[in-house]
Amino acid sequence: MTTHKYRTMGQQFGRRSWAEPWKIKMVEPIRMMSAEERQRALDEAGYNTFLIRSEDVYIDLLTDSGTSAMSDRQWAGLMLGDEAYAGSRNYYHLEEAIRKYYGYRHIVPAHQGRGAEHLISRALIQPGDVIPGNMYFTTTRLHQELAGGTFADVIVDEAHDPSSRSPFKGNVDLDKLKALIEKVGAKKIPYVSLAGTVNMAGGQPVSMANVKALRALCDGYGIPVYLDATRMAENAFFIQEQEEGYRDKSIAEILREFCSYTAGAWMSAKKDNLVNIGGWLAVNDERVAEKARNLVVVYEGLQTYGGMAGRDMEAVAIGIGEMVEDDHIRSRVQQVRYLGQLLLDWEIPIVEPIGGHAIFLNAREFYDHIPQDQFPAQTLAAQLYLDSGVRSMERGVVSAGRDPRTGDHRYPRLELTRLTIPRRVYTQAHMDVVAESVKIVYDARRETKGMNMVYEPEYLRFFQARFRPID
Repeated sequence: MTTHKYRTMGQQFGRRSWAEPWKIKMVEPIRMMSAEERQRALDEAGYNTFLIRSEDVYIDLLTDSGTSAMSDRQWAGLMLGDEAYAGSRNYYHLEEAIRKYYGYRHIVPAHQGRGAEHLISRALIQPGDVIPGNMYFTTTRLHQELAGGTFADVIVDEAHDPSSRSPFKGNVDLDKLKALIEKVGAKKIPYVSLAGTVNMAGGQPVSMANVKALRALCDGYGIPVYLDATRMAENAFFIQEQEEGYRDKSIAEILREFCSYTAGAWMSAKKDNLVNIGGWLAVNDERVAEKARNLVVVYEGLQTYGGMAGRDMEAVAIGIGEMVEDDHIRSRVQQVRYLGQLLLDWEIPIVEPIGGHAIFLNAREFYDHIPQDQFPAQTLAAQLYLDSGVRSMERGVVSAGRDPRTGDHRYPRLELTRLTIPRRVYTQAHMDVVAESVKIVYDARRETKGMNMVYEPEYLRFFQARFRPID
């Protein structure tokens, strides 16, 4: 009788609720500071949310990197850490997990994703090379530039349009790529840098059809494709949901097939792999693996730990198996969509379609009266913190940095403020609080002025720059 009533209610209201596929075993207290305390904290941080102390944050949506909640199995795995300097058994567990779920042959661990980016850049890029990719990512592009290369954006045009609802806005534009190859020559292109669920575009996925076609095109020129696999489990979900022929395939099957069209991948294990620290590089070419193993000894640690403790490698190995569980990834994306739909219902401008790891507020439209050189996305992140203690981050002109040749600001078409959802951390009630704060800030947008940058570091300025509101 109860089941019948529940089904009838679901039909009556036209919806069925869902719940997270886990239950809470431990809690970490958080508190909302007063408005005066938040103002003081923001002043001390130079209006840069990266410089705010964690204890001064109420709901932390700065990043999903290293902020996931680990499972009971992962915590148990920490107790199995083999902290031998060489040949830790946890390394071999990690190697086995990567081979099983990603399919690559040779594994080189690193302390985190940018360590792996450094290894692949140093191993493959020569001064004067051009590296095509589906939109830049901050640390990836910097490592490519420090190795002497130049990044070239070959993503589809729809990726630069926050209002476009194209389902695979992370796709490579094959015509753009072919034109670039013909212009600079295949010998000047060491590899194509392909990212799943493109972060700077709003967490937009790449289709299976696109990576297949990309591989076929690159094979004709002898150019390998290397993958930023940081959020590939989310990308697999979008393929499963939206691409013909994949609805009945598991996330694990889709991930393995996607990776099979690439020559290797680098990974920030702090995202999909559900841990607080760690990364890895995986390749199929023995010669590339040999270069990476030599470099990791110089910059990271021995080739069987690469800057990670044995216990961390064990947690990564377990997390890889958990990340491909269909219930987990469905819940993860649904929570992001829940927040996004609340904002869309209030007609607040965000990047559409809603991505897999974050909501990207369209700060250019949000503050259409603030010019880009007064940092509207940075301003929006500051205003959200002032209103509610919610920490977000800028993804616009500050993150884009300066052109190394001219020294001028790069002005991306996308000026975004990112609300990044940690995995298995917050409830829907937290999302309600966030949405209401965005609405309050949006309603007061005409009263808001931009900011000036008063301190700028040499590299990756968005981490440490300081700002001051315009009087």
